[in-house]
Amino acid sequence: MGRPVVAGTLAAVLTGGGVLATTELAGEQYEGRVSLVAGPVAGGGAAQYGEVVSFTLPALAELARSPSVLRTAAADTGGDAEVLANGVSVELVPASGLARLTVRVPSRELAGDAASAIARAMIKADLLAPAAALRVLDQRPDVIQVSPDRPFGLGLALTVAAAAGVAVGSLRHLRRTSALAAVRTALPDRPPVVILRADTDDLTERLARLCVVAARPPRVLAVAADVESTARALDNRLSRRLGGELTAPDGRHTPDPDPVLGEAVVAVTRGARRQDQLATVAALLPEPSVLIAVVLA
Repeated sequence: MGRPVVAGTLAAVLTGGGVLATTELAGEQYEGRVSLVAGPVAGGGAAQYGEVVSFTLPALAELARSPSVLRTAAADTGGDAEVLANGVSVELVPASGLARLTVRVPSRELAGDAASAIARAMIKADLLAPAAALRVLDQRPDVIQVSPDRPFGLGLALTVAAAAGVAVGSLRHLRRTSALAAVRTALPDRPPVVILRADTDDLTERLARLCVVAARPPRVLAVAADVESTARALDNRLSRRLGGELTAPDGRHTPDPDPVLGEAVVAVTRGARRQDQLATVAALLPEPSVLIAVVLA
């Protein structure tokens, strides 16, 4: 499995798990819903009723949040007025005289009781008098659980995980591709070289095979100071693998390398978008030596 795939999978798991954990740890929330309807009262007059409802009904949203209504509801239900204030809302149905009161709280029982208590307090305030009056349309409030919404949370987590995985995987792939392109750009006039990553499982074996084919002793060069430790470790592994003389993978000994042929050079560099130092090192190699591979640390 390539590094972009691993990075994308890890990002997907972490991101999706974080979103799912956040939705699950948000705490339970319940909504109590009750409908209020405005109706005319005796002697109010149809014209006066219409005007009062049109101009006054929008004020129900502020009435529901008023301290007097919330204190009355909190006293009736044993809840907290501040909690109720944060969870109460009123939705008006246009041209109908209907208002939907919603109360969101952490308890199912409190959600229903608070919706009924706030509705009673709003009716008692008699905001539409003398032309109209409010009455409860629903005898019992409708209570539903709104959080955590597990299907929604799971769907959101999967969506975010997929997006994060694709984004991170694509970025890692583009970064890897740009690093390979930078190496090839830095060595335009040289024969093609093998480009490997330092974490390749069979890196030492593959480089040893190249040295055997080239019939040259290996030389590992660090292109920059920050990769010297990686270059030294690779040089030690490669020297141990070849055992002081070039040995073919099938165990046969190859002839001793001709000193005139020089060395088989392995350049170790960072995976970057520009490889100016690599180009300089390659240009300064002695003529008999040959660059056989570039290792991206």
